[in-house]
Amino acid sequence: MCHLVNEASFPPGVVNVLSGYGNTIEKVACTGSTLVGRKIMEAAAKSNLKNVTLELGGKSPNIIFDDVDIEQAANWAAFGIFWNHGQTCCAGSRIFVQEGIHDEFLKRFTEKTRSLKVGDPFAPDTFQGPQVSEIQFNRIMSYIVSGKAVGAKVEIGGERLGSEGFIRPTIFTNVDPSMKIVQEEIFGPVGVVIKFKDEEDVIKQANDTV
Repeated sequence: MCHLVNEASFPPGVVNVLSGYGNTIEKVACTGSTLVGRKIMEAAAKSNLKNVTLELGGKSPNIIFDDVDIEQAANWAAFGIFWNHGQTCCAGSRIFVQEGIHDEFLKRFTEKTRSLKVGDPFAPDTFQGPQVSEIQFNRIMSYIVSGKAVGAKVEIGGERLGSEGFIRPTIFTNVDPSMKIVQEEIFGPVGVVIKFKDEEDVIKQANDTV
């Protein structure tokens, strides 16, 4: 395997191979999915009870109050959810907007999203490339189908683009906390915009996920 890594021209230090049974390793740190995190904790417990640090992503809230610069807020909200095709553990996938600016924000956020170029990730003017794998592509699309099925409104996107694993940047509205697209990490270019009344209201909603 090490020879293949070298042949593939991986930069030094990207792949590190530790041989042995693992009993001498004292700690494992991982950034990844909840499923992988469970596997690591299980393996750590079955070996030498090594220490484990896990960063397993989440359903990060992006909270926007009435007193913001709406144009800047819309631009950064788009960056927060659609950067790296939405495949970041800290993606701002739940966008809470105070009711006083909700409609205007949604208009500008949708316009910004529409302007994002999806295509060849090596092209200088491309903002969003393809998803990392067919498995992840299908997983994201299943969430989009789920959102539509339970009555969420697609403001923009909600469909694949071409046949090479691209997904149009997607914004859902008319959502409620019970929906999977609100509760679960999608790890893709799919965001939900949620209206809130005041600070007390948004604190309660922002902390209401699995």
